[in-house]
Amino acid sequence: MSSVPGAAAPLLASRRRSWFIDFVLLAAIWGSSFLFMRIGTVEFGALPTAAVRVVVAAAFLLPILALRGQAPLLLRHWKKVCAIGVINSGIPFLCFSFALLSITTGLSAILNATVPLFGALIAWVWLRERPTAWRAIGLAIGFAGVAMLAWDKASFKPNESGIAPAWAVLACLLATLCYGIAATATKKYLTGLPPLMTATGSQVGASMALVIPAAFVWPAQAPSLQAWLALVAVGVLCTGVAYILYFRLIEVAGPARALTVTFLVPVFAVFYGALLLSEPVTGWMLFCGVVIVCGTALSTGLVAFGRKKQP
Repeated sequence: MSSVPGAAAPLLASRRRSWFIDFVLLAAIWGSSFLFMRIGTVEFGALPTAAVRVVVAAAFLLPILALRGQAPLLLRHWKKVCAIGVINSGIPFLCFSFALLSITTGLSAILNATVPLFGALIAWVWLRERPTAWRAIGLAIGFAGVAMLAWDKASFKPNESGIAPAWAVLACLLATLCYGIAATATKKYLTGLPPLMTATGSQVGASMALVIPAAFVWPAQAPSLQAWLALVAVGVLCTGVAYILYFRLIEVAGPARALTVTFLVPVFAVFYGALLLSEPVTGWMLFCGVVIVCGTALSTGLVAFGRKKQP
C-alpha cells in the first residue's frame, strides 16, 4: 500500500514546482485584458464591449461546465450565482471599459490591484473579520496610495476622449469595490459550490444584465475585424481560460499564493501598453503602484510582522 503514495509523490512535487508557470502565465493573460478592452471599446463603446466580453466567456465556459456534469448544479443555484455575477463581472467590466476610453491601460491595471484591499475592508465591515493592527495599517497605506494616484488624475475637465480622467479613476475604483463585495458575497452564499460553476454562472448572469442595454447603444458603424478579435480574445483567453488557470493555481499553490497574482498583472499591463499603444509611464504612477501593492500585501496578511513562532 505504501507504493501508491510513493508513486504519486513525484507527480505531486512536479505539480507544486510548476505552479509558478501558471502564476506568470495567468498574470500575463490578465494583464493583456486591459489592452484588448482598450482596442475594443474605442470602436464598440463601453457597454457593448462589456456585453460582448461576458457573452463570449459564457459561450466558452458553458460547454466545459456541461462536460463536467455541473449544469444541473447551476440550474439549482442560478439566482444567487447570476446575481453575484452581475456584481463580479457585469459592473466591473463595464466600468473598466468606460475608464479605458480616458486613461491608460497601465493606470487601470494598477487601480485593479486594489481588489484585495477592498476585499479586506468589506470583509471587515460585512463579515466582522476584524483586522490585526498590521492589517489595519496596510489598509491605511493602500488607500493612501490610491488617494495619491487619484489626486494626480483629479481633473474633471474632459480630455481628448471627451471623458474627464477623474471619472475614469472613480469608475475603476467602483469596479474594484464590486469585486470586493462579490468576493465576500461568494464566501457568504456560495461556499462549497464548484468554482467552475460559479465562474460560468457569473458570466451568464452578467450577460443577462448587459445584452439588452448594449443592444440599444450598439455602434452605428460596424466595428472592424481587429476590434472583434480583441473582444473574442478578452472573452475566451482573459476570462474563460484565465478562470481555469486561476482555479488550478488555487488547487496546486493555495489561495494565498493565487491571490498575489493581482500584484503582477500591472507589470504586464504597463509593458503591453507602453510597447503596443505607446502609452506614457510616469515615475509617480509607478511609485503609487508600489505603495498600493505594499499596503494590499499587509492588509491581506500576505506579509505579516510579529507572528509568534510555533513551539
